[in-house]
Amino acid sequence: MEIYQPAEDSYLLSELLKKEIPILLEENPNLLFLEIGSGSGIHLETAYNSGIKKENIYSCDINKDAVMHCNSLGFNCVHSDLFEAFGGRLIVKGNLVPLRFDIIIFNPPYLPEDNYDKEKDTSGGKNGDETTLKFLQQAKSYLNSNGKIFLLLSSRTPMNNLEEELKNYKVKLLGNEHLFYEELFVYELML
Repeated sequence: MEIYQPAEDSYLLSELLKKEIPILLEENPNLLFLEIGSGSGIHLETAYNSGIKKENIYSCDINKDAVMHCNSLGFNCVHSDLFEAFGGRLIVKGNLVPLRFDIIIFNPPYLPEDNYDKEKDTSGGKNGDETTLKFLQQAKSYLNSNGKIFLLLSSRTPMNNLEEELKNYKVKLLGNEHLFYEELFVYELML
């Protein structure tokens, strides 16, 4: 399995994180950051370069190659399907991982499964929304009370079920980008 490489979606999310993280660090210099689906590590690097302490940056990926790659960059990354590894006490490199975070980011796989692509790091399930829906249902348990989720969605993602789950959050559109085949949206979610 190849590591998911940055594309327009990753770059949009990264640019918005560069703007948002410094503001959040002014309020809390010890932000705890978690990326679900770390891929190439672009957002881990963005978090670190934006001022979050490396020891406060955590991540996971379902792709073991991505986990090894992010660990080789010096980040705390574990193999996990969404929050699966965070269900109990998790120890990474001898340190107990906090189970609630100030920032959780996710650039989910959002394309519907087809005959050619059934990989969990690119296909969001049969309809394309299943992975994101599962994330939204689980994320509430891992977010600090004043924490924020940064979530990327696409106009190609079916929204019927997601809109119902998003009612559990305060939702704010941070940015979007129109491509010739889809529109990308980055949302800030709070409890």
